[in-house]
Amino acid sequence: MGDQIEETILSALRGSEDGRTMKVKGLRKLVLLQLSEDAEDKSAKKRFKKAVQSLEATKKLTLNDEGLIKLKKSETSKYLEKKKSKKRKLEGKSKGDNDKEEEENVSSKQKKSEEESEESATAAAGFTIDTEKRQEEANDDGIEEDHADDNNNAVDDANKNVPCKGNPTGVTRLFVGNLPFKVDEASLRDFLPGECTHIKWITDKETGRFYGSAFIEMRNSKDAADAMGINGAELMGRKLKLNYAPAREGDVWPPRNSVVTGGQAQSKGTKSMSEKPEGCMKLFIGNLSYDIDEDGIHKFFGNVDAEVKAVRWLHHRDTGDFKGVGFVEFWSTEACEKAASLNGKNLLGRPIRIDWTD
Repeated sequence: MGDQIEETILSALRGSEDGRTMKVKGLRKLVLLQLSEDAEDKSAKKRFKKAVQSLEATKKLTLNDEGLIKLKKSETSKYLEKKKSKKRKLEGKSKGDNDKEEEENVSSKQKKSEEESEESATAAAGFTIDTEKRQEEANDDGIEEDHADDNNNAVDDANKNVPCKGNPTGVTRLFVGNLPFKVDEASLRDFLPGECTHIKWITDKETGRFYGSAFIEMRNSKDAADAMGINGAELMGRKLKLNYAPAREGDVWPPRNSVVTGGQAQSKGTKSMSEKPEGCMKLFIGNLSYDIDEDGIHKFFGNVDAEVKAVRWLHHRDTGDFKGVGFVEFWSTEACEKAASLNGKNLLGRPIRIDWTD
């Protein structure tokens, strides 16, 4: 998990406006959202802090007293060199395709000239070109067109990540936050300037509930810069938050399908609990139904004679929507232990996830 956070931090910094610097609070929120974690969760914040300290120790970034994190120039240079290397390979492929196409065009012209001469001679003798021969010529023309299309695609790929005004590192992947929950593929594509080729909706790993954010892939670096230009614009009454978010090393991006959903809940059995803190009288509860209420919690734990003292629900700060998780406090550590025995049991049709907390 530590390596994943570190790679996400580096990617986010490379995707910043100057390709190097961000305020620590903004960076932390962006990184945790990209990892589908709660940006306000204390343990997640601790992991982020530890990852930053690790990157400082390995001299990949610096953090000053004003809370500004800056990527080392050496890291930026390595990243740009990788991109240049990839571009050179694509340009080499494109040049090779051009040479091949030129040879094929010369060969095609010679063949056509020979066929025209043969056709004239045959016509003079009172014959016509065989039907199969005409079909073969048509197929050859189609092959030439296919080669031209392949060549154009290679050129487009070579120019995809070219640095431009407002996008100094040529990033084409963006993070979009604070999306309205009614947004769909059509409304988002229509709203964005430039061409959006892929969308990945970000959802809660446990519940599958939409977080109101997404990763998008733009056609090229210029389209990505144009999209960044609407940062703060309102869509369905909500101000969008956009950031450059280059993919981490090893990530499969863009996805195979043009629209995908990330972090959907999967059945993995009952998750084991962490070690119980001494004298613990409080539990974390997750994967809750959105129809749950305090009375339902009291009755559920009452089944094992665990009397509930207090219940606290967690809500999304921006929307006020229930996250499907919360905390339950008990009157004694014995009651808390009885309640923990219900980990994985069904509550309103969902297997509840329980863990110790303090």
